[in-house]
Amino acid sequence: MAKVCKDRAMGVFAEDGRHRVAVLVRHGLLPMELGIVHRLFGYAEAADGRRLYEVVTCAPEPGELGTDADFTVRVRHGPEALAEADTVVVPASEQDCGTDDGRLGEEMARAVARIRPGARIASICTGSFVLAAAGLLEGRRATTHWGSAEQFRQLFPTVALDADVLYTDDDGVLTAAGVASGIDLCLHMIRCDHGAAVANEVARRTVVPPHREGGQAQFIRRPVPEPRYSSTAAARAWALEHLDRPVTLRELATCEAMSVRTFTRRFRDEVGVSPLQWLTQQRVERARQLLEETELTVDRVAADAGFGTAASLRQHFQAAVGVSPSAYRGTFRGDAAGPARSGSVAAGAGT
Repeated sequence: MAKVCKDRAMGVFAEDGRHRVAVLVRHGLLPMELGIVHRLFGYAEAADGRRLYEVVTCAPEPGELGTDADFTVRVRHGPEALAEADTVVVPASEQDCGTDDGRLGEEMARAVARIRPGARIASICTGSFVLAAAGLLEGRRATTHWGSAEQFRQLFPTVALDADVLYTDDDGVLTAAGVASGIDLCLHMIRCDHGAAVANEVARRTVVPPHREGGQAQFIRRPVPEPRYSSTAAARAWALEHLDRPVTLRELATCEAMSVRTFTRRFRDEVGVSPLQWLTQQRVERARQLLEETELTVDRVAADAGFGTAASLRQHFQAAVGVSPSAYRGTFRGDAAGPARSGSVAAGAGT
């Protein structure tokens, strides 16, 4: 599920101009989630090879922290790092779902209170429990791991939980569903800060897709799975090669030698959305890429992305991204001094 920034607000930067990312960890942390943040933001570079982010790890109390593995992590920085961060990321911990009152411990509450106003705040997996307990998700759209969704709803009924998506972005407060969707979330933040080209290069170096299709539904075990499950990957690959022209359900179903009805059901089971919804999402993504990386007119972008007319492109782009194609292009290409290095990101629908 991809979304886009409506604008970018300047933040507090390190002396060399890099965007500061602070990863707030605690006992029981998941090392993979910590590594995701360091690796992806650490790979983001400007055209001249300059690193765009500075990433530090901090804890409510610095020192040696236990993990969910058979090793510990020594954290040098305390919560003072949060006061200087442009983005704060809260990964999951084994402790997240072990409480029935939905409240933060005193140390964690004091640490979260150090986050400076205006900083972008994100969680990975059940790190969303920390954000919710701190009141940061009140009235906002958020997600968490599907296995913890019911407990989350019981503890935080005023949060608009969407357990079907890979990540959410509600005006600078972001949540990712599970461990690997932390990758999707970090790429999204990099894309918002510096555009698709930088994010795509980070994805290539990490050997992950820039965008993943569908939501959490595809990862939830069904009580009675189909004994012979047919993939719809060939149809999706064919559609991506022909986005610039009308694509029908019958053509997609023919790619998999299925009836339209069977194909539609299999597609939704596998991807998490209907074929037509997926097509629109892919066309929006194609339009975003063209708006960012080319000088094509809006009419030509509409044609190449398969929307046919500029009016159709504007309608679908506004619905999915929250801004017009022209405003989107202005965000990424309108600053003659180069892309902004930080900012809040706004909600929108996506893949």
